[in-house]
Amino acid sequence: MQFIRSLYFTNRLYYSLAALACLFVVAFFIPILLVFAKVAFGVLLLLTLLDLFQLYRSKEGVHASRSMQEKLSNGSDNDIYLYLENKYNFAVDAEVIDELPFQFQRRDTVFKAHIPAGRTHIIHYTVIPTKRGSYNFGAINVFAMGKLQLVKRRYKFAHDQEVPVYPSFIQMRQYELMAISNRLHEIGVKKVRRIGHSSEFEQIRPYVAGDDQRTINWKASARKADLMVNSYQDEKSQQIFCLIDKGRVMQMPFQGLTLLDYAINASLVISNIALKKHDKAGLITFSDNISNMLPAQRKADQIRHIMELLYNQKTKYQETDYERLYATIRHKIKQRSLLLLFTNFETLNGAQRQLPYLRAIAKHHLLVVIFFENTELHAELHKRATNTEEVYTKAIAQKFDYDKRQIVKQLQQHGIHAILTPPKDLTVNTINKYLELKARGLI
Repeated sequence: MQFIRSLYFTNRLYYSLAALACLFVVAFFIPILLVFAKVAFGVLLLLTLLDLFQLYRSKEGVHASRSMQEKLSNGSDNDIYLYLENKYNFAVDAEVIDELPFQFQRRDTVFKAHIPAGRTHIIHYTVIPTKRGSYNFGAINVFAMGKLQLVKRRYKFAHDQEVPVYPSFIQMRQYELMAISNRLHEIGVKKVRRIGHSSEFEQIRPYVAGDDQRTINWKASARKADLMVNSYQDEKSQQIFCLIDKGRVMQMPFQGLTLLDYAINASLVISNIALKKHDKAGLITFSDNISNMLPAQRKADQIRHIMELLYNQKTKYQETDYERLYATIRHKIKQRSLLLLFTNFETLNGAQRQLPYLRAIAKHHLLVVIFFENTELHAELHKRATNTEEVYTKAIAQKFDYDKRQIVKQLQQHGIHAILTPPKDLTVNTINKYLELKARGLI
């Protein structure tokens, strides 16, 4: 039974049989061709049996395995490798079908490979998850063909793997490495000039060209008979909290990911950078109630706690309760902190309803409200209207776009920092704002 299940015939064999059938039909009218048809049939049968014998004389002619990371990164390219080992004493051509999790909705993972005798062939491809959670990879199916390529033998390797998809730690590492090597500007992060000095004194050192003359320490210069300057460092151990709205407004999709996933990925990156800047990173997720709160700390495993907490976040299809958020912040966060609020406002009225609570939060903390541009509206705004319906659609798009700009102005009028950003630029714009506030000494 196992032999029957693993046996497949190739197109080459079917084409040969079709040609033989045509030859037998012609031989009905030209009897002399009947002999050639019978001989051809016998040769084809012999070659098929020979090909069958070559493929099945070895119990394990091909071996396959899959290699990937223990965790996949949401919204990023994740590498997957298939290793095919040919144990036959002749080269084989193989078709490989990797059974991907249903979340990918892909039917194109069919690969062709030519594997010399006794060699290993590596197949590499990438997947981009768009949802966090558990993904189940199925079996690897290898259809091996011999020299004649008349029959195929299927090998099935049940390498079932359950892999969790976490927030984009690949993006986090990318920004971390660029921050360490001073190359953040390559991905859009601005170089921000530091304004003034923090209150944390570091040392007195010799003056070098380019130092601010206002930092010259005249007493130390007189003692050393050389110019000396006071050196300052950025104030450390400030509290940075990412506040993530999980209400229904964050379920809107963009390029496969929801706005909540963009906010989660950006929160992971900015938390990691804050920790590298010696600040304390914390997290609050909320919707109609407070879902999770992770106190701001600078422990070695803080980023792991943040990642584990973000992994389980899901959108709640309910209206966000900003009053409860304000009460929690007043009760739980005693020290003045930088609060990065990831949310979305589609209308001016929607933002005005929450404005009293945002103003109350901003009285005690440095609040940055981060919400999203509707990129679909931009396409409508720049499209030429050719009929009445399109004119009406464009007018509505302009109204929504105007509301977004007005929301930013109203927030700024009340001393609240605001970022209106396309989802794809969320991380870069958030980092820019954080570095700007650090440079200005506001935190």
